[in-house]
Amino acid sequence: MAIKGKNIFISGGAGFIGSALVSRLIDNNKITIYDTFNRYSLNGQKLRNHPNLASVRGDILDLERIKSHIGQANIVIHLAAVAGIDTVIKSPINTMKVNMLGTANMLEAAEELSSLERFVDFSTSEVFGSYAFRSEEGDTTSLGAVGNARWTYAVSKLAGEHLSYSYFSEKSLPTTTIRPFNIYGPGQVGEGAVHHFITRALRGEDLVIRGNGDQIRSWCYIDDIADAILLSLENEKSIGECFNIGNPRGTVTIYGLALAVIRVTYSKSKIVFVPKDEADVELRIPNIDKAMTILNFNPLIDLEEGLKKTADWYYDKIQHTPRQAELVG
Repeated sequence: MAIKGKNIFISGGAGFIGSALVSRLIDNNKITIYDTFNRYSLNGQKLRNHPNLASVRGDILDLERIKSHIGQANIVIHLAAVAGIDTVIKSPINTMKVNMLGTANMLEAAEELSSLERFVDFSTSEVFGSYAFRSEEGDTTSLGAVGNARWTYAVSKLAGEHLSYSYFSEKSLPTTTIRPFNIYGPGQVGEGAVHHFITRALRGEDLVIRGNGDQIRSWCYIDDIADAILLSLENEKSIGECFNIGNPRGTVTIYGLALAVIRVTYSKSKIVFVPKDEADVELRIPNIDKAMTILNFNPLIDLEEGLKKTADWYYDKIQHTPRQAELVG
């Protein structure tokens, strides 16, 4: 069942995941993206001038501004958040405020909508803490040590999960929570290992790894999570539920990821190891059985293919010297 004729309000809609959703939904729906535009993934896309798209500059801490632009939305997708480990560590107070109070504002605004069919809240796989091996949605979450800024993001996102579910259970708001596991792909901006590795590999620069590179992650391509979100919007059984969304087949150490990036970009970059300066996630592999059973979700893009697609996109965006052009063959 395709999503058509809906009014869709997406906080953080100009970001990486948001822009991927906009591209999938824009032709058949009216979309408003509400964003600070600090990270803008719509650059270079034909979406910006689409007649079905409205862009609003706004902060999710501004409840009245949200209410004034949410209109008569049928679907609200809440993506806006402070994210990225470096940003979180530098500004833990703002991280907590934006991610907790901002989510509360979005839910309060959505509650007043008479036409609301779905509210999708984005959490994070980091709610499982440092070690998550085939973690299921109902497994115990881990908040990390108080005083370590590394975990303020996970705490704030978990608070948002509890609040979203409370609006469902207490006020019958049709909420769904998505826990993404390490999303990457064309259009990604800001921080992240794949972004860091590919852009540096294409420039022939050193790939920097914190620690010895034995941290294990499962990487999920952007098209696959977009599929999962659309499936959750189309399926009434997703209401009141939380879903792990990732690709267990895309599991590799950080060192292995760096090697794969060098391989697909034909780069001569070296891998450099530096000491860790913060707590880190050592193991993160999702169990996606629930999403596969209820949503019929099946990630299709394996890591090697996804890295090639991502490298091709970045190659087109980077201003190359003759030497850099040789790196990708």
